[in-house]
Amino acid sequence: MNPTVREQILTILAEIPCGRVTSYGRIAKMTDGASARMVARALRELPDGHQLPWFRVVTASRKLADHGGADEQRRRLIDEGVAFDVRGRIAQERFWP
Repeated sequence: MNPTVREQILTILAEIPCGRVTSYGRIAKMTDGASARMVARALRELPDGHQLPWFRVVTASRKLADHGGADEQRRRLIDEGVAFDVRGRIAQERFWP
């Protein structure tokens, strides 16, 4: 991945406000050429001990992606006041930007 695009992804990730979420695709659209898959890859490759709010990124269908950290992601979002409906979706009003 182009280092400039990776840096754009991480900068956008850092700007997601507490209690809000965004999608992989929305982040991709804010960059110079990233795809949603590239955003997901950048998040998977975050180093241990980073402070970026990776857990605030969800799928376009407003659900958590199927990955090993999904339980932690759900817990962290709930701790920030993000609720899930019976289908596991997050309210559209919680989306940023």
